[in-house]
Amino acid sequence: MATTAVIPIKEFAQRRSRVLKALKRGVALVYAGDRDSELHGSWRPNPDFEYLTGITDEPGAILMLDASSQVESQKAILFLKPLDREIERWDGKRDEIDSALRRRVGIAAIHRLYRLGRFLNAAVRNAGTLTCLHPYAEHDQPVSPDLAMFRKVCERIPGVEIVDGTEILPRLRSVKSKAEQACVRKACEISRCGFNDVLRTMRPGMNEFDVQETLEHAYRSNGSRGPAYNTIAGSGFNGTVLHYGANNQELSRNDLIVIDSGADYHGYAADVTRTYPVGGRFTKRQREIYSIVLKALEASIKVVKAGCTFPQIDAASRKIINDAGYGDNFIHGIGHHLGIEVHDATPKGPLKAGAIITIEPGIYIPEENLGVRIEDDVIVGTDGPIVLTSRIPKTIAAIEKAMAAGRKG
Repeated sequence: MATTAVIPIKEFAQRRSRVLKALKRGVALVYAGDRDSELHGSWRPNPDFEYLTGITDEPGAILMLDASSQVESQKAILFLKPLDREIERWDGKRDEIDSALRRRVGIAAIHRLYRLGRFLNAAVRNAGTLTCLHPYAEHDQPVSPDLAMFRKVCERIPGVEIVDGTEILPRLRSVKSKAEQACVRKACEISRCGFNDVLRTMRPGMNEFDVQETLEHAYRSNGSRGPAYNTIAGSGFNGTVLHYGANNQELSRNDLIVIDSGADYHGYAADVTRTYPVGGRFTKRQREIYSIVLKALEASIKVVKAGCTFPQIDAASRKIINDAGYGDNFIHGIGHHLGIEVHDATPKGPLKAGAIITIEPGIYIPEENLGVRIEDDVIVGTDGPIVLTSRIPKTIAAIEKAMAAGRKG
């Protein structure tokens, strides 16, 4: 069974304890989710399940949390799919449930899924309350898996209450432990290797995909299994398309290229955007727009400290861009939480110390084939920001110097 190797087992136990405390006397289920039967791409569990267990290779698993249990070892119970030797010949051998497995995952109570009903019924009759932890679905989507199960339970056990606990995990996940911060720091450092390679090697006539490949090869060569999300490498007009993904256009000397990419490190993401001149030097017009965006980024970073809000961070960038006359060309929000997910769990309220966020102002002018976005990853400190991506060149002088050095080499 694979687990998140760099997060200590005891930390997962601490996370579960915090959720149990928030549940009071409630019972909750957290689903890992199932693997695509077509096996397209690698499988990753629901991020809440991964956050609470560290287990990354047990599709169909369910974690039950029972705050009402009088037996400490029964407060967290892991349910796994039954072993199936025929399937395992295709997908790989799975572990027996034994003392070694319990020690490895740090959970004393592990059972097969066919026993879930028995344990859940007993817990519900004792607690009387079921707490939804999974985010609620929109009206045209299937209901969340825990709510779907709880409705079935309530049809069979009268008097049971279903309550909203959907803020519990976002609130906990938004504040990163030292181990989590170390993972994101490492992801950012690996990302720096990729961006440095692009600065050194990018030339007119290359393809956008060559830039993507340069980044992602560097990630894999420096301790990552690959990118945390689909790399964006949009030059010219493509740089004005926020979620551009084709990455198949030839690079033209007079264009800028917007590169939005970040490495994954043991399940934690970096998320970095830089905008570079393909020819190695910014034109006068490109300098003008780039300087506005960089000034906006720096203004927003200065706002960051425990107790601030995303609207305050956004306002700092938006004022500079609005005052420069490009308010209509800043068409997205300022950033998001970062962690196990690139767009990580986001609780209500002000930012707390230990949160990691992105800040990414931009100006997009399609009629000029001109897009600029600059994005840094920032730890929210008690007294101010800690910028994790500061070593990835972003000033005009640093970018042009790095690109000139690469051409001499």
